[in-house]
Amino acid sequence: MNTNERSGESDPVSQVRRDMLNAVCILLGLGASALVAAPVVGFLLAPFLRPKPRLWRPVGRLQDFQVGQTVQVKFARSNPLPWDGFLAETSAWLRRETEGYLIAFSINCTHLGCPVRWEKNAELFLCPCHGGVYDDSGNVVAGPPPRSLVRYPVRVTNGNVEIQTTPIPLV
Repeated sequence: MNTNERSGESDPVSQVRRDMLNAVCILLGLGASALVAAPVVGFLLAPFLRPKPRLWRPVGRLQDFQVGQTVQVKFARSNPLPWDGFLAETSAWLRRETEGYLIAFSINCTHLGCPVRWEKNAELFLCPCHGGVYDDSGNVVAGPPPRSLVRYPVRVTNGNVEIQTTPIPLV
C-alpha cells in the first residue's frame, strides 16, 4: 500500500475516475428510466391529445317525430371500438319543438354520467341514481348536477333527422 491510501487520502486520478463512473451510471440510469417512462406517459396522455370525432348520425325521418313529443333515439357512437359490442350504440332525447326546430339532449346526467329518463307526465328529465332533476329545456331544477344537460347539434337533411355525435359529453 502506498502512503496516500494509509493516510485516508485518495489519488487525484482515481477520484476523477470515480466521479466519471458515477456520472456515467447516473446518465445511464436516467436514460433507461426515460425509455421506460416515455411509452407510459404517451399511453396516459393519448386520449386527451387525440382529436374527438364529430359525425352526423341519422336517427329517423322527420315525419316520425311529432311536435311537442320527447322520444329517445339511438345512434352509433362517434368513436366505437371493435370490442364495444352493444356499447357501440348510444342514445339521446330528441324533441320536435316546432315544425322546423328540433332539440336533442344527451342521455347522460352532468353530475356523474348516469342515464337520465324522460317523465312525460311531469315533463322532467330525472336521474334515478343521485336525484338530479332537469326541466324540459334541460336546465337543472334540483339535485347535484352542476350544469344543464348537454345538447347535441341537430339538422334535417333530405327529410332525415341527424344528430352530431361526440364522446360521452360530461363536461
